[in-house]
Amino acid sequence: MDLLAPAPARVLDRYVLERRLGSGGFGTVWQARDERLERAVAIKIVPRERVDEGHWREALATARLSHPAIVALYEAGTDAGAAYLVSELVRGETLAALLAERALSDRDVGLIGLALADGLLHAHRQGVIHRDVKPANVIVPESLRAGQAAAKLTDFGVAHVAGGEEATRTGDVVGTLAYMAPEQADGRRVTPAVDLYALALVLYEGLAGTNPVRGRTPAATARRVGARLPPLGRRRRELSRPLAAAIDRALDPRPERRGTVGELRDALGAALPNLEDALGGSAAPEETLAWDDPPPPRREPFLPDRGEAAAPRPPRVRARPVAPPARALAALGAGGLTALGAVAVASPPATPAALAILAGVACGLLPRLGWLLGGLTALGWLATAGGAPGAALLLAPALLAPLLLLPAAPGLLAAPALAPLLGLAGLASVFPLLAGQARSAYRRAALGALGAVVLALAEPLLGRRLLAGPPPSAPAPHAFAGSAARAFHDVLSPLLSDSLLLPALPWALAALALPWLVRGRSLGADAAGAVVWSLALSAGTIAAAPAAGAEAALGAALAGIGALALTAFRAPPSLPARAPGAS
Repeated sequence: MDLLAPAPARVLDRYVLERRLGSGGFGTVWQARDERLERAVAIKIVPRERVDEGHWREALATARLSHPAIVALYEAGTDAGAAYLVSELVRGETLAALLAERALSDRDVGLIGLALADGLLHAHRQGVIHRDVKPANVIVPESLRAGQAAAKLTDFGVAHVAGGEEATRTGDVVGTLAYMAPEQADGRRVTPAVDLYALALVLYEGLAGTNPVRGRTPAATARRVGARLPPLGRRRRELSRPLAAAIDRALDPRPERRGTVGELRDALGAALPNLEDALGGSAAPEETLAWDDPPPPRREPFLPDRGEAAAPRPPRVRARPVAPPARALAALGAGGLTALGAVAVASPPATPAALAILAGVACGLLPRLGWLLGGLTALGWLATAGGAPGAALLLAPALLAPLLLLPAAPGLLAAPALAPLLGLAGLASVFPLLAGQARSAYRRAALGALGAVVLALAEPLLGRRLLAGPPPSAPAPHAFAGSAARAFHDVLSPLLSDSLLLPALPWALAALALPWLVRGRSLGADAAGAVVWSLALSAGTIAAAPAAGAEAALGAALAGIGALALTAFRAPPSLPARAPGAS
């Protein structure tokens, strides 16, 4: 039978074929209507000349599988022209299509991985090894109902039944090369370790955006099968280290060293609360803070049902709106920085409080646009009509550096301005605690460094010590505010040459390391991590800014207490219930 030839309208005396869903090397899949039970089903039609008795016997064996994460096989039958596998119809999209469109967050990948691990554990307990786990054989339902798995594994057409006869002759290879374990590619007898290897490759691809085995040509792919793969942690440094290590372990070329599907499942479950929910994972266009309200679990369709003639959808890379807490942060930081600039001007156009409120409202409503237009307007006015080009010169880095280092994080642009506000209260070294709440490792470090830089620029504008103190050569604010040349010579140049920006390094490191030391696993471990972190922050700040002294130590201690409190009171997302019997 020609796979592309029109199929009979009715098969097995009860199924009416409605539309073709797809085709592959072993057959064509149709959506059909079961007239007897009045339900929609999927039917895989395999031409008789392509039916291998071993494969057919093992495909039928999957009828013993009953699990929410496995597409159910309802019936199998034959006629003179073909063999038919009748299964559950899952409305959704393949994982391969969703990965190609970058339509999944890290958390989505984690939930899908948990479902696949549970399904494989069930299949292995029944003695069935799938042998072809890959994104194209995973269907993600359009919407999730109570008790439904986040993904369903399909196409057990090349499955192997443990304890039965081999479906292939010695040396024959079945499966997909880019997801094939080395021993499977060599034609050796398979074990559940081949499914573990393939599942780890699927997770690697979902989290890193690429399959490390797949080459540009089949020959290039074949050369990589069995090779040591680049560790996942190097490509996604912000991922949980235990999860990255578990995936790397499952990709060991030696099957006896991979661990088990259950162990990989446990690593996924432990890491799930910390996986990002923004589309695109670490490359998400918008940045949020850890104290933002997490978005609700996705319940809308990943992709809507499409007819055969429908035009392909554009990639679903969407920016998550800036959450209200991040907007409030933007408003507070912008207002504070505006007030600092107004203080340095002899005759501002309005009171510092009024200007701060105006800037705060603008950045709260439109974080990126308000920051850019408001900042440029303020700098232009200071340099011309305001008669304070020196003040504009010092404020320019505080306004422009966040745009350069945090271009995709509008809610965080004003966050560094909180450092001088904390410094006014003698608590400047609390700022790394705030910077450490950003989810991305890069943005945590960038925020920590930017806070120290903005703080150092604010000290000469205010004419007082907030941490290290203004440069010794800096005159009073009114003496340099009117001269850009004097501001550069007496203030900006000494800031760069007298090591007054050194606190940026320990603050960046402290913000970067905070979620790794205070992880929310147990109160004892978190308390110990908070103590180590606050002591390191205190020592690093005092070493870089000796004048900070006791204030730096007090701020670091309060920051450690705050880190412990935030972790204790932040409720992590609940894990999905483990399937009965999963280990």
